[in-house]
Amino acid sequence: MATLKGKTAFVTGGTRGMGEAIVRRLAAEGASVAFTYVNSDEKAQVIVQNILQSGGQALAIKADGAVKGAVMNAITTAAEAFGKIDILVNNAATSVGGSLETASERTNDYDRMIDVNIRSTAEAVRTVQQFMPDGGRIINMGSVGGRRIGGPGLSDYIATKAALSAYTRGLAWDLAPRKITVNSVEPGAIDTDMMPQDPTIREAYINAIPLKRLGKPEEIASMVNFLASNEASYITGSAFSVDGGITA
Repeated sequence: MATLKGKTAFVTGGTRGMGEAIVRRLAAEGASVAFTYVNSDEKAQVIVQNILQSGGQALAIKADGAVKGAVMNAITTAAEAFGKIDILVNNAATSVGGSLETASERTNDYDRMIDVNIRSTAEAVRTVQQFMPDGGRIINMGSVGGRRIGGPGLSDYIATKAALSAYTRGLAWDLAPRKITVNSVEPGAIDTDMMPQDPTIREAYINAIPLKRLGKPEEIASMVNFLASNEASYITGSAFSVDGGITA
């Protein structure tokens, strides 16, 4: 497969779960891929080495989206290394849950969530357009929670994901003159390390899903790859649920 041969992609949060699956899929499709990470230097280098050994190109950049300017600098570094960025995937996110009664105790975590989930996305888009040729692709990772919350304690997190959905639609208009498409992918319950391991909780998730299973990170990566490809050239401002039917 080489649907992205000659393209360069930049993925935020590329060493865990869906982010790692996206990085590996885009690289397998022929794209040179730069990605950010926060904690695991070792994991980042393993991914880079795997891609290099497969004949691809990859670059890991340590950058925390909660720090103003970090994503801007990372994108600039990637563009200097690869010459351009055709595809931007805003995947990095953090989740803070809890009751309204304890919200004041989570102020620092809340501020970090706003910075990572919303502000750094805006920073990435504003920066990448300088290095993105006409006809590029921007893909924002949202959540089905914008349509179906499913339980208490998620108001703040879901608000950030709903903001990304609205932001996607606005950007689609802003960047349409350059034929840059902007879409969002909205995962449902995906089997990553963020999914609770408690069997009772997992069973509750599964029972609520028409297909009666959790999604795989690779299934999210497949949708991202499609939206990044030439086949999606007439799709912009849209949101795509990958959720096993839970929002049906």
